[in-house]
Amino acid sequence: MTPDALREELAAGRLRPAYLLAGEEALLREAGLRALREAVLGDAANDFDFDRLEGDRTSAGALVDALRALPVLAKRRLVVLREPEARKGRSEGLVDALGAAVAELAEQEQTVLVVLASRIDRRSRWVRAFAEPAALVACDPPKGTKAVAAFAVEEAKRQGIPLGAGAAQALAEAVGPQLLRLRSELEKASLLAGPGKRVSRDHVLEAVSAVSDEKVWELTDATFDGRSADALVALSRLLAGGVAAPLVLGALASQLRKLVRARAGETPRGHPFVVRRIEAQARRQSLRRLLAGLRAAEEADERLKGRGGLAADRVLERLVLGLSS
Repeated sequence: MTPDALREELAAGRLRPAYLLAGEEALLREAGLRALREAVLGDAANDFDFDRLEGDRTSAGALVDALRALPVLAKRRLVVLREPEARKGRSEGLVDALGAAVAELAEQEQTVLVVLASRIDRRSRWVRAFAEPAALVACDPPKGTKAVAAFAVEEAKRQGIPLGAGAAQALAEAVGPQLLRLRSELEKASLLAGPGKRVSRDHVLEAVSAVSDEKVWELTDATFDGRSADALVALSRLLAGGVAAPLVLGALASQLRKLVRARAGETPRGHPFVVRRIEAQARRQSLRRLLAGLRAAEEADERLKGRGGLAADRVLERLVLGLSS
């Protein structure tokens, strides 16, 4: 199932007993989770009927207890489990229980389970358990310019931004499958166009700021090498040079995703020097910490959009310090 298909089902009022939101694009996973939380809990969102579980510190028993608990204030309960395979070599009990739990959930309507995973093996028994009536939602970055442009069109509709001819294509060509950055560039182009005005291809090209690879490498290398002071200096230089805060955040998030994949066992691609750098940086931190870094980047994205009232440079400084410590 695609994220679009998930939204269509929820709009039609269909709720499945369990969902697996899996793929490398955190933006799509979190958007799917928000949609599901609204569909399951609605206005009755509360801590009594919403359990958040982390795979690196959740036991099989704790998962089963959460899934069998009865709703308190809402019609249904929502149980969210992140990264069930986070504990390498020690996740068997949890994923075995997960597979059995999905089958059990098919027989009831009081609880909905949502599992989020950045990487999965579709051959795994627990993954195969998310067949009908459950669902696996593929949250991978769009492949190819045409697919990225289609995402840009849908994102513009979601934000109520009218697009002119060629604007979505220009976004896709300039940004590629970096959805976090694409969303921020779309917002910048809309500001250039003016409230309610149609965003043209020229607006997009004006909004997209090129980030110097050399300067970005200075920031990401210092951050993920653990050199906090150097990282803050590199960040200050980027911002002083006029680089937009969302683009800096996008560069950090992109590097984080590469490190997560490398820490999970995937061989990085690229020049041997770049591969060695990624592998060395990935070894510095546990998968759990890198995943926490991705969540911190997602929170920083929300703050850059105004939540919390913190200035953009302070938001990025806090993120860089957290990632480099």
